[in-house]
Amino acid sequence: MKKTILSAFLIFLAALTFGQGKLISYDDLSYLLHNNINKADTFFTAKGFTLADKNINKKTRKYALTIPGGTYANFALRNDGRRMYIEIETNEPEQHNLIYNSISQYINKQTSTPEVQTFEVKDLGSIYIMVNDTTPYNPLRRTYTMQVVSDKSITSYN
Repeated sequence: MKKTILSAFLIFLAALTFGQGKLISYDDLSYLLHNNINKADTFFTAKGFTLADKNINKKTRKYALTIPGGTYANFALRNDGRRMYIEIETNEPEQHNLIYNSISQYINKQTSTPEVQTFEVKDLGSIYIMVNDTTPYNPLRRTYTMQVVSDKSITSYN
């Protein structure tokens, strides 16, 4: 009986951790900001994202992930000189919660207005989070738009 309960618990734990395997956290954002935009292709492909748009001249990439249950996570990367900018648009609350919880221990400064939450994050830069209602309106779903601007000292390597 104990072995059955233990094995059921381990299966549940594995399913729980596998469920967040495709979502992006603080460490993933740090990796993306410190490396060049070409390494993002390999990174997002390994996470299960698809390349939605690629513009070599403008140095931009867009990645999309469709999550079961009708939710999504879209990432847009822009390389401006040696700095990387990331924009995240999602209606998956777990993606928002994962980023929020993973940066919570690294926050240097936090400010809020009714429209935007701003976080100055150690070794990352600034994160701006905007929350809007979905279209068509659904009281259970919100659209989260997060913009990550790397710190001036963080440059992406070639």
